Amino acid sequence: MTTPYQDRKIPTPKCNDGDEVYFNAATEGKLLVKQCTDCGEYHHYPRALCPFCFSDKTEWKEAKGSGTIYSYSITRTSGPVPYAIAYVTLDEGPTMLTNIVDCDLDAIRCGQRVKVAFKPSEDGPSVPVFTLA
Repeated sequence: MTTPYQDRKIPTPKCNDGDEVYFNAATEGKLLVKQCTDCGEYHHYPRALCPFCFSDKTEWKEAKGSGTIYSYSITRTSGPVPYAIAYVTLDEGPTMLTNIVDCDLDAIRCGQRVKVAFKPSEDGPSVPVFTLA
């Protein structure tokens, strides 16, 4: 049985100091990731120190907004609306936990290409989610 995506409320993210830049960009329709200027690695979730070399020399970079589904799970019974969460590996390299939206949930597969979209959270900023490309 196929289950089409239906709008569900996206919980408001709990922001840490420094997250404002990320969520302000998401509200403007931009996906940001951090890049270390010492080792060159991109990382997500955004944080002050590079998780590869522990440098504090990181910069915000706008991501292409495309990637590949690494893994996913469909939740059909925990709420009024079924939904899909997934790890998406961005073209820049980092893998992020996100939602897959606006598609037939039964059509989702590992290895599929996806592109970023933005959905408003319940009481706060927009958050990046992904749709099938």
